[in-house]
Parts: sequence; structure tokens; C-alpha cells
Amino acid sequence: MALITESQVVLDLTAPDRHAATRTLAETLVATGRSTDLEGFLEDVRAREEVMATGLPGGIGIPHARSAAISEPSLVFGRSSEGIDWGAKDGPATLIFLIAAPEGGGEAHMQVLPKLAKALMDKTFRAALEAATSESEVVDIVNARVALDEPSAATAPAAAASTTASATAAAAPSTPEPDAQGEQPPSSDGPAPRHLVAVTSCPTGIAHTYMAAEALEIAAKEAGHTISVETQGSAGSKPLSRKDIQRADAVIFAHDLEVRDKGRFAGKPTVDVGVKKAVSDAPELVQRATKLADEWAADPDRAAAHAASVDADDSDLDANDEVSTATKVRQWLMTGVSYMIPFVAAGGILIALSFMLAQVALGEQGAIEITKYALDAEGKYNITNSFSPLSLTSWAALLFVMGGAAFGFLVPILSGYIAYAIADRPGLVPGIVGGWIAATMGAGFLGGLATGFLAGFVARWVSGWTVPAGVRGIMPVVVIPLLSTFITAGLFITVLGRPITWLMDNLTAALEGMGGGSSLVLGLILGAMMGFDLGGPVNKVAYAFATTGLATAGAATDAVQLKIMAAVMAAGMVAPLAMALATTVRPRLFTEPERENGRAAWLLGASFISEGAIPFAAADPIRVMASSVVGSAVTGGIALAAGVTLRAPHGGIWVLPLMGNFLMFVVALVVGVLVMTAIVVALKSHAARTTGVDSDPQRVTA
Repeated sequence: MALITESQVVLDLTAPDRHAATRTLAETLVATGRSTDLEGFLEDVRAREEVMATGLPGGIGIPHARSAAISEPSLVFGRSSEGIDWGAKDGPATLIFLIAAPEGGGEAHMQVLPKLAKALMDKTFRAALEAATSESEVVDIVNARVALDEPSAATAPAAAASTTASATAAAAPSTPEPDAQGEQPPSSDGPAPRHLVAVTSCPTGIAHTYMAAEALEIAAKEAGHTISVETQGSAGSKPLSRKDIQRADAVIFAHDLEVRDKGRFAGKPTVDVGVKKAVSDAPELVQRATKLADEWAADPDRAAAHAASVDADDSDLDANDEVSTATKVRQWLMTGVSYMIPFVAAGGILIALSFMLAQVALGEQGAIEITKYALDAEGKYNITNSFSPLSLTSWAALLFVMGGAAFGFLVPILSGYIAYAIADRPGLVPGIVGGWIAATMGAGFLGGLATGFLAGFVARWVSGWTVPAGVRGIMPVVVIPLLSTFITAGLFITVLGRPITWLMDNLTAALEGMGGGSSLVLGLILGAMMGFDLGGPVNKVAYAFATTGLATAGAATDAVQLKIMAAVMAAGMVAPLAMALATTVRPRLFTEPERENGRAAWLLGASFISEGAIPFAAADPIRVMASSVVGSAVTGGIALAAGVTLRAPHGGIWVLPLMGNFLMFVVALVVGVLVMTAIVVALKSHAARTTGVDSDPQRVTA
């Protein structure tokens, strides 16, 4: 079925305001059978308008929404001779497109958006609509630019997600053509051509996302530059390649949602604005970005100042400078862990506070007794019927119940967002459902990992199916979640669940049985991993092992998982604190910028931010990393052997009151910091005596 029909064209649209005009346009969708609930759809459109007005410069209004009341992607066109205020600064809208998308988007939806965005940015398209004399003429004009392309439907999502320079050439044919290598030839009297990258997003990802991308592409081309745009729309996105980002001279963020994986662009000059700014004034953004690029090129110190924040994962790139499979797997895992950590923090800190209050109210056995006050024999909440605001025990029980509820989400969230990282939104339902099943079967975080990866790949596979046009509208909301959940849950319950549960039980038993020498060895290994690459992949693996283990600790006060978390946090604090101490006791061994970094590293280390030592490791990797591995290993071994416990996954010294045996945590940390400081000072002093550092004018001789 076509996106627009003659019945969906209103050439003489009259209405007192945009809400009445939207109703008039939406009524045509009911008449053509594309909307099953007029009021429901209008409510969704109004909610979108409340987030941000959808009027655009040039007399355009694009009210739009994704709605369960819409059966298939549709367009309605209205033309107003007097104009209707749609929230644009330059005046009322005379050309209005109502965009109606099924809830969840869909493959056809992803074809509509970039095509309509490009068309609306074209003055000839708008002029043709203004001059049209019949409904059929409007339909022909729109279909010529926006009609769905059935043969290429399977590839439309990828094409829509990452716009290309060849697409913009059609929208702006008067600009110079690229050369044979695809680069824009420089203007004879203009600035040097630059390569830019951009990310665009809006609250619903329906129109502004793609119009901003198109406007930036046109503006960059007209200015003699090249640009690659990542559109983070409602149905997912195709990320910019690592190679494209690395060769970029500047970055433009035109967004109203948080940019996904923003750390990819660290160390690049950046222009950060709302998405409507790109639609209304793209040339100015391009000019600002290129000016920044020129300033950074003229002053290398500005780029060097950001070097410490650049992701240290470049070692994982393959020969083609693209992300390797191993790196992708780690990124998927860390996405799940990053979304899980707030639940770990909330649950862990609430339970720790509960135990602290319980010990005050009930004595040494308070942490054990408090569960009786919070839950009855059937596991139901006693506290709902017996809470007393004046009772310390009641408050302890209340905190215990809330913390336990937060912990109940750990495995489902871990699983759901691993699947989300792999398949985008289609992975959430099978991932979360699979994670809940893994938790109820006792498979723990290992089960959550398995269901997360399984759900992600299954959802991505189902999403890639080529289906008849009539089925596309229900794929995101019915077919994909139904089939992917059925396959994921079915495979885990019947095939994967029991062996993973057995493995988890044995792993838990092995950890609980650790003591003495074996505990020390585990602490040494985890500590060395935390100190090896200071926030890099090895460090993240150790941290992920600790945080995911918290999910299996339950309400126990001395579970080995809590000891592992304490040891990992202590070890991760060693490197920045040791380098801060080294720059204080032997400042002559360090340059002035390093001494400045040392002063900042005190706070970073105390807050468990291992990356505070990266500037030192970048300047002297062998000596700093070797010292860090030894010092961090010592701290990890002492902390784990001493039985320090911690439920919070982050915080450093700021969560000391929540630790069990926190004095030994401090002892382990101090010993490790002193060991690393002594080693790094000794190594640097030896190097200074051997090579003579006075040749460096920034460093004072030792």
C-alpha cells in the first residue's frame, strides 16, 4: 500500500491552531483504515509536540509520532494558505506533513524518514507542493521522492542509518563533485577542506534526526568539506566506523538524546547542540566545527590535553583499523555491565545500610536477624504490615527489602542490555525475559551472559528477515519479540539452563571454599589485572568479574563475592594514588605537566578512577605499568586474604563505612601504594642516572 493517497491530501487546510490541524489530517488516516484509534494517535502526537515543537524553518510543520494506533507507515499532507503556528521561529507553517509510524518503527519506516528528510530540505520539492493544483498531483510529487522501494527493502535500514555523500549529491547538484578518491576538492580561495563526523538524534527519531543529518551533509558539501553522519534514530543505528572517526578533524553532536558510546569521539574538537539547530542553521555548525579544527591544528597542545581521555582500546583493532570480534564481544559485555551497575550500587548500598542499622538495633547478629523482620516464611514482605517510623529495626528491614528488590533485577538487566548492544531495541525483550528465567533457574550471572548473547543474535537474525509488506508494520511489536523470546527462552530452559546452573553451583562452591593461600593467589591475579592497563580491556574483565559476582552474593555478609569486589576496588585505586605520591616525594623525576596530573590523581585515585594514571603510563609505559601490576597485585592479595567485604561496585574511599573490615582495606591500599611508588621511583631514578634527564628542559635533574 502506498504511503500517501489522494484521500490523505488536504489542499485547503484551515484550523485555529496546530492541534486542530493535526486532528483534521489524522481523520484522513481513520477514513483510509490506517489508524484504529484516532484519540490514541492524537494523544501520542500531542505528547511529541510537548517534548519539542515540530515546526521547521521555511514554513514547514512535521507533526509525527510512533503509535500503537497506526497499522502501517503513512503520510498525510496539508497546505494552509494563511499559515498555522507550528512553533518555528521564522513564522507559521504552510506545508504540513503528518508522519504516522507504527509503534516500534519498522523497515518501511526506516525508508520513509531519510527520503522525506532529503525532500523537505530541497527547495524545488517544496515549491512543487506549493504550486500543486490537485490531490493527485501532490501524491505524484511525494511518491517520486518518498515512495517505498520494495526491491531494496532488505537493505533500507543500513542505508537509512548512515547517510552518505552520494545521497547528498542528488540533493545539491550545483556543488563541486568529489574527486576519484571520494574527497571534496578544495575551493580555490577557501579554507583547507576538512573531514567531519556527526551524530544526530531527536526524542522519537522520526524526522528531526534525519533532517538534521541531511542539512549537515548539504552544508558541509557546499563549504567544500566532507562529512559522515550517524543517525541514532528510533529503529537503531549503524555506527560510524572507527577509521572514519579517527580521521575526522572535528565532531558535531546535534542531539536531544544522550549520544550512544560518546567516548568514541574523545580527543576530538566537538560542537554540541540540540538537533533543531542543525536543521535550522547547519552552515553555522559546519563553520564552527571547521574553525575548531583549524584552531586545534594550529595548537597541538589542545589535542594533547585530551589524549588521556581517548579510549585505550586501539590495540584491539585489526589490520583494517576496524573493531575486532574480540573487542565487539567485550563491548557487548560491558554494555550489559554498565546498565547493571546502578542496580548493583542501589541494591548493595541499601542492603549494607540495612545491616549497619540492624547491628545497632539488634546487636552482632542483626544482619542475620533482619531478614526475619523483612520477610515471612513464604518470602512475602512482613514490613508492609509492621513498619513503624520510630523503630530502627523497621527502617533496617525496609532498606533490606528495597535493596533485595534492586538485586532482583541484576541478571535480567545484564542479559537485556547485552542483547540490546548486539541487536539494538529488538534485543531487549528476549534478553530481559531470558535473564529472568536464568535467575529463577539459579543460573546466576553466567546464565545472564548466555541469555544475553543468545537473545541478541536471535533478535538480530529475526530483524534481518525479508517479509511481505503487510507484515512489516507488526515486525517490531509482535513478530520480533515473540519469536526471539520463544527461541531464547525455549533453548535456555530445555538445553542450556541445566548445565549452566550446574557450573554456577560448582563455581560458587569453589569460591566459598577458598581460604588461605588460594584466596591470596586469586587476589594477586585480580589485582594485577586491575593494574595492568588502567581502565583498558584487562582491567575491565577483572572489574566485570567482580560486579557480576555481586548478583550471586544475596544477603550474606561474608560471601566471597563481596571480598572479590573489595579486592578489585582497592587494587584499582593503587596506580593513580601511587603516581600522585611519586610526583610529590620525587617531583624532579617528572615534567611539570606530569606534576599537574599528579595533583589531580589524588582525587581520581581516592574515587576509584584508575584512568587517573593513564597520562603517566602513556609517557613511560614500561616502568609505570610494571610498577602498577606489582603494587596492585599486592593490594588485591592482602585485601582478599584479609576478608574485606564490599557491596558497592564503585566509590573508593567514599564508601568506606559500607565495608566489612575497612581498616584492612586501608592497610592493603597503603601497602600497595607504597610498593608501587617505591618501584616506579627506583626505575625512574635508575633511568635518570643512566641516560641523563637534564637534556629535557621541562624536567629537573634528579
